[in-house]
Amino acid sequence: MGRAVYVGAAVEVAAPPEQVFALITDWPRQREWIPLTGTRQVGPDTIEAYTGVRPLGVLDPMTIDRWEPPRLVLMRHTGRVVRGRGAFRVRPCAGGSRVIWAEELLLPFGAAGRAGWPLVRPLAKALFRHSLRRLAALATREATTSPA
Repeated sequence: MGRAVYVGAAVEVAAPPEQVFALITDWPRQREWIPLTGTRQVGPDTIEAYTGVRPLGVLDPMTIDRWEPPRLVLMRHTGRVVRGRGAFRVRPCAGGSRVIWAEELLLPFGAAGRAGWPLVRPLAKALFRHSLRRLAALATREATTSPA
């Protein structure tokens, strides 16, 4: 599999941690903020995401290793292509929450995967940032429209 690589991003959200964590871990709703990705729960501690447009895409099965609402969910990617660990952290901050999404992944394709990572990493980071901005907008919109 090769050496692990890291990618992560963070965003400030104008909504309380409980609401943000609930939105992040509402697996079917991830399609609203992570482009081209559908996620579903398939067991008590198992989820799977499919990223792409069928039939071209990647199935990403994951096991939830730690569940600490409203602040942390740690997952282990167990698929054939995507392997490694991922985390969503939600921390309180002035005006709402700070969300950190981090992934430590084992690259497929051996030396070719490692050689390609410098090209792929900026795209992955941009996708994380874009997704988290969409999450922030969605959570903020819901925080301002929900009854107090």
